[in-house]
Amino acid sequence: MILNYIWIAFFVIALIVGVLKLILLGDTDVFTAIVNGAFDSAKTAFEISLGLTGVMTLWLGLMKIGEEAGAIRFLSKIVGPFFSRLFPEIPKGHPAMGNILMNFSANMLGLNNAATPLGLKAMQSLQELNPKKDTASNAQIMFLVINTAGLTIIPVSTMVYRAQQGAAMSSDVFIPILLTTFFGTLAGILAVSFWQRINLFDRVLLGWLLGVSTFIAGIVWFFTALPQDKINAYSSLSGNLLIFLIIVVFLLGGLWKKINVYETFIDGAKDGFGVAIKIIPYLVAILVGIGVFRASGAMDFLVNGIGYIFAATGMNTDFVPALPTAFMKSLSGSAANGMMVETMKIHGADSFVGRLVSTMQGSSDTTFYILAVYFGSVGIKNTRYALAGGLIADLAGIIAAILIAYLFFG
Repeated sequence: MILNYIWIAFFVIALIVGVLKLILLGDTDVFTAIVNGAFDSAKTAFEISLGLTGVMTLWLGLMKIGEEAGAIRFLSKIVGPFFSRLFPEIPKGHPAMGNILMNFSANMLGLNNAATPLGLKAMQSLQELNPKKDTASNAQIMFLVINTAGLTIIPVSTMVYRAQQGAAMSSDVFIPILLTTFFGTLAGILAVSFWQRINLFDRVLLGWLLGVSTFIAGIVWFFTALPQDKINAYSSLSGNLLIFLIIVVFLLGGLWKKINVYETFIDGAKDGFGVAIKIIPYLVAILVGIGVFRASGAMDFLVNGIGYIFAATGMNTDFVPALPTAFMKSLSGSAANGMMVETMKIHGADSFVGRLVSTMQGSSDTTFYILAVYFGSVGIKNTRYALAGGLIADLAGIIAAILIAYLFFG
């Protein structure tokens, strides 16, 4: 329901801002820009869905092999003690556990193309357990919020963008991103756990959280010990090697179980096109709303207003030029990427703002996009507090990114 009101608000605010710009500034092109923004966003939504079809088909086919080979059940047993606390609605040994782990692993490695189909597969598994098919379950909300927090260990794409923009050390944001994404994810888990009354002081749950924290510390130590020119290469190699290793393990597991691997892949892959087509209306709706909001200039008014408020209090406002990327990150990943690149072009990749936008972009995922696509793929209409939980994680990530950027680069 809340997404319904937000979607309408995008258009109403765009109309109001457009009228004000027409009357006060004499901008006769404002509504042309708004309409073009709507059409361009609809086209982008279709292209995203179409481009997702091939990747979706591939990964759903591979996941079917993994299920038949028992790999998903094996993963479920490993993470069972932890996930059974965070996702008490999921029965022990259910494939949803393994699907969720695969999605989280792809996100952490910065493998966005792999993470989306794996996430949709996990959402479908959770929908099978959902007693109210049009209403998000507790497990689906926890999964989505952690997903939107975008826990990232190896932010390959962000470092590539920095290198393209001429950064002297494209990997200098690695540790800030790692710290920021951890705080954002932790905030999301805490928020949803509060709503769902999950006991975070459970010994198993607390032990896993401490273990993950230790693991992240180890990753930080490993990469900081590498020469700067090796960090990007090692990050990309480790991510791609792991995902290909998973594919090979699934295939060999299928042979070990004496299943017809090829036919099993085809059976799973058949669902890829259907899922990709099903999300088109949801994706068009959310991206068009965002497109008109941005094209109207409402985003600029919002950012400038915030900058004025902070300036009036005497606070440092060096972070303000990075806010468009922060706000857009929750709305549209591609738009946030564009704003990040544009900011680095204007201020420089190695400027404070350039490093801050890189930290913001690399440390969280696109809340509205994930909400629309993941829930839309299974027909969820009542999202309950999922959006609120995702935005809390986003806000925590933004605040953490600003503070950490001042600590590292200020």
